[in-house]
Amino acid sequence: MRFISDLHIHSHYSRATSPDMNIADLDHWADDKGIQVMGTGDFTHPLYFQEIKEKLEPAEPGLFQLKKEFKKKTLKGTFADTRFLLSVEISGIYSKAGRVRRIHNLVFAPDFKTAEAINTHLSLVGNLKSDGRPILGLDAEKLAEIVFNINPEAVIIPAHAWTPWFAIFGSMSGFDSIEECFGKYSKNIFAIETGLSSDPEMNWRLSKLDNLALISNSDSHSLPKIGREANIFDTKLSYQGIFDAIKSGIPNFRKNLKHKTQNIEPNFVATIEFFPEEGKYHFDGHRNCGVVFSPQDSKKHKNICPKCGRPLTIGVVNRVDQLADRQIKIEKNGNYRSFNNFVPYYNLITLDGIISEALETSAISKKAKAEYENLIKTFGSELKILLETEISDLEKSAHPKIAEAIKLVRGGKVKIEPGFDGEYGKISIFGKTKEIKKKSPKKSGKEPETQAKLF
Repeated sequence: MRFISDLHIHSHYSRATSPDMNIADLDHWADDKGIQVMGTGDFTHPLYFQEIKEKLEPAEPGLFQLKKEFKKKTLKGTFADTRFLLSVEISGIYSKAGRVRRIHNLVFAPDFKTAEAINTHLSLVGNLKSDGRPILGLDAEKLAEIVFNINPEAVIIPAHAWTPWFAIFGSMSGFDSIEECFGKYSKNIFAIETGLSSDPEMNWRLSKLDNLALISNSDSHSLPKIGREANIFDTKLSYQGIFDAIKSGIPNFRKNLKHKTQNIEPNFVATIEFFPEEGKYHFDGHRNCGVVFSPQDSKKHKNICPKCGRPLTIGVVNRVDQLADRQIKIEKNGNYRSFNNFVPYYNLITLDGIISEALETSAISKKAKAEYENLIKTFGSELKILLETEISDLEKSAHPKIAEAIKLVRGGKVKIEPGFDGEYGKISIFGKTKEIKKKSPKKSGKEPETQAKLF
């Protein structure tokens, strides 16, 4: 079964998160977005854990669905068939090897019993009531010991792996390898989350990541942002099916698949990505001084802000450059990119962002919302519109500039001012923002008007 999954979001109990991020609203929003499986987020928070236990019921093995009495209609006037997978992001702040580390990890549980046992153990470490994403003085290796001793089928995946301040490879507080971070439990870590400021192409430059799959999720704090990054699987709809699919995305697994005797297929189809320049930590910089630098410019200034004399926040591109050990030549078809046996990906701009620019209005204006709802009712879901609906069909039902904008995004023809030091990048389809060009082979032939069909 082919479906799209977003496994990292937050509930209304997390800081700086919309009050609408509850399980009932996630259910119908996921359907309109085109997402079949959502992470619940925040299962360690006592009140949210109570909420999801009350409102969810078992579906396929390890997955859950919203009970009928709590369902709300989608924009299409239907009821969603969304599945949920128990998930939480844990923030660990601790000292290791003489440095303060700040690491965010995603934890997934196959059942409520496992999640409850994890909550019980973590409640002895810190206050789980304070935030949906708990902040604990807990070494990532110790977290792994707790989780895997409770249930070996539980999963840990480092979140937004390159974010400077809170990630496993972060320039300001991370490590240089999985082994440094997780010690004897490194063998249990089979994937990382790329985060908004990096995409797979950047990660492919590190041979040390060839034993890890790369997943992408929205890390959403509001309903409109779910699905802005996601994963496309073709697998059994179950907890085990999803994580087997992720494991099938490990580059070395895919490379050696012909030599495997077991009947396993590489069913991790693709990831859906931000244009990474739009992420908040793509380039280096100092937000308070309005200074933004490429890695080359930072090197010229010895990583010091020329305005205030303080250290720059070193962004993801620079950090990847530090750890990369190879050059790669990707294959490119519009916004679709691939490399050898690795899981390919699409770069997208969210539909509300496209509508906003095309209509020259706010994404939350009545005009933009009406156009969004019309398109969802007509074509079924946002990701279907962005990835596979024929441009000719869009031209019949959408504002002509919206159809044109989607065509341009599919062609990878966007202009971006890179994000830095906590500031999102500024992305434009029709504007005069500076264009960021990636090195890639020259294209031959005419780019197709639409992507290959996903469903």
